[in-house]
Amino acid sequence: MSVAENTPLKLVANLSLLYPELPFIERFAAAAADGFRAIEIQFPYDTPAEAIRAELDQYGLRCVLINVPAGDLMSGGRGLACVAERRNEFREALALCSDYVKVLKPVRVNVLAGRCEDAEQRDACLETLAGNLALADSVLAPLGVTTVFEAINTTDMPGFLISTFADMAGMLQRLGDTRVKMQFDIYHMAMMNEPVTELLTKHGESLGHIQFADCPGRHEPGTGSLDFNQLFQTIRESGYGGWVAAEYRPSVNPTHTGMSWKQELLV
Repeated sequence: MSVAENTPLKLVANLSLLYPELPFIERFAAAAADGFRAIEIQFPYDTPAEAIRAELDQYGLRCVLINVPAGDLMSGGRGLACVAERRNEFREALALCSDYVKVLKPVRVNVLAGRCEDAEQRDACLETLAGNLALADSVLAPLGVTTVFEAINTTDMPGFLISTFADMAGMLQRLGDTRVKMQFDIYHMAMMNEPVTELLTKHGESLGHIQFADCPGRHEPGTGSLDFNQLFQTIRESGYGGWVAAEYRPSVNPTHTGMSWKQELLV
């Protein structure tokens, strides 16, 4: 048995989706009780950074990732990062994110690309996104943070600008020599019928962050069609050394009762 086969994954609990039966501030204790030693939060901005820091310290948790505020994206709008006339709003969002980074000390910050439903505007949106990713990198790298961006499937989020692995690779090419990295979400890639295992095998070493949920449904491993024994082993053998985040919507209540995958998959 190789070293890779014995290497445990560095698991992360996404507290924006896990433990929805609990108030947000109580989810840190629940994650620690389930054996997680790291967490991520999509948008922590409704809670003071110092209050989150206190929970992290109390339960011995590390925050590894947060998102830059995305404006109206989650309510059906275009978001901020790819919209030229919202550059100032993106700068303000990045400044707020930076304030949280200084307290929470994540190693990754995700920039959500946003929507572009006008094909004629696609190239302009991509250029705006590239500029904002470069800006985020220039602001966050001195704080010890790698900027990442992800592809999101167009069933859950119609019109999302970056929806395939090729879209992510194209953005990196557009950026040129960059510290920005791809965030690989197994669920979103599976929803787009991407060859998930092959992509992880070929590109795992260069990825900035990995997230997972089963597909379809976006629930815990074992509820859909994905072979997580194979996927997790592929990650181990790919050369990827970063964090692997459980970013799923629990199909059971309480969340803890659906955590058997952690033991069954030997992670």
